[in-house]
Amino acid sequence: FSWPILATMILIGLAAMFTGLSLGRVSTFSRQSKYSFLFRPATTLLALTSVRVQCLASPSFLARRTAAGKSIASATTLGSAISAETDTAMALTAAERLDQLRAIMKAEGLDLYLVPSDDPHLSEYTPEAYKRRGFISGFSGSAGTAVIAKDEAHLWTDSRYWNEASLQLDSDCWTLQKQGLPATPTIQKWIAQKAAAHYKSSKDSLNIGIDPYVHAASFPKDLETALDEVAEEEMIGINDDENDVKIGNLVTLDINLVDKVWGESRPPLPLSPFRVHPLEYAGKSVAEKVGEIRKEMESKKATMSIFCTLDDVAYLFNLRAKGDVDTCPVGIAYATVSMDDVCLYCDPAKVSAPDVQEHLSEVTIKPYDSITEDIAAHCQAGKTNRVWLDKSRANYAISEVIPPKVLIDAQNAVVPMKACKNDAELKGMREAHVVDGAAMAEFMALL
Repeated sequence: FSWPILATMILIGLAAMFTGLSLGRVSTFSRQSKYSFLFRPATTLLALTSVRVQCLASPSFLARRTAAGKSIASATTLGSAISAETDTAMALTAAERLDQLRAIMKAEGLDLYLVPSDDPHLSEYTPEAYKRRGFISGFSGSAGTAVIAKDEAHLWTDSRYWNEASLQLDSDCWTLQKQGLPATPTIQKWIAQKAAAHYKSSKDSLNIGIDPYVHAASFPKDLETALDEVAEEEMIGINDDENDVKIGNLVTLDINLVDKVWGESRPPLPLSPFRVHPLEYAGKSVAEKVGEIRKEMESKKATMSIFCTLDDVAYLFNLRAKGDVDTCPVGIAYATVSMDDVCLYCDPAKVSAPDVQEHLSEVTIKPYDSITEDIAAHCQAGKTNRVWLDKSRANYAISEVIPPKVLIDAQNAVVPMKACKNDAELKGMREAHVVDGAAMAEFMALL
């Protein structure tokens, strides 16, 4: 053992830390960063750790261990193709992207526009097509929110990404807000302060634009609270003729404005096919899970339950997918359960396999984009209808169509079902940890 070898190992370790290497996840620096040459080991580390990602899908990976090399090569090829397409879109400078977005904002009558990291299912790790914040800002971390105004642009992100954001953001166009520091206001507070200043100078409300499908259902209420608090602090509306003043208006849009800037270069939505998660690993059939949900619905007097997060949908239907989200074996879909129907909302291409169709023979397959219409129709179908939705796990567009008197806002029935593992799931977890440990030991040996 020699000092040069030790120094090399330390450098590789530091590179891994900077690229966000953790259990089954690698966040790499974008090709646009002028410092990306410092982090080339990330490509190798991603390949080495892809085995660890795959082993989470099911214990059947034990039998496929010999195919790991082919899987790694395939993942690397896919990543290169995605990066090449992203490079084309990112040919626009940061200033040009912002200029185009601001022109669209002006046409829509907006003073501010918010671009979060989320997809319609509030996933932390999203498909390439939903990485709008990354496109508009150039920051590729998995967490952060961009706020674009007429004359400034800010990015909020937590301490994991401060260094990465500092390197990737164009400082001539963007201001980094270090989320979590005492001196850094929350996004809602900053917007409210901006709205107060705007109202004082113009007597007009600040128009704040969002795509309701990529914001949590709780966001509008949080923003309204911040606007009211700042208005009170600034003593706006204390005169009799200003009692009903609003310093800010939330404007929900039918289309995401970043998509207009991204144009044809935006990656397509993934259509990775679902596969059946075998009963020997799931431990419970779909019928059993639906039966348990309906019992809970009876106790809450709910006539419909809605499931928005990808892991809830995958668990409920015993389905997995490979390709929609690089780090998770889930597929893009929603689900609803009523007393007489079970619906899966997804692209038909995802359920075209004969074994999947047989597996879902008692499930109604509906177009992905029709869920809000169906929920609204259910709410209006009967005076006694009530809809169970966990707003902490749903986007604003879905919660918006449910009248308050119809809504049952509570933790959904699938969350505790996932938490309490059955015997088959416990066995699968233990076997997955064996493979995971072997992969980690092999990786550490290669270091």
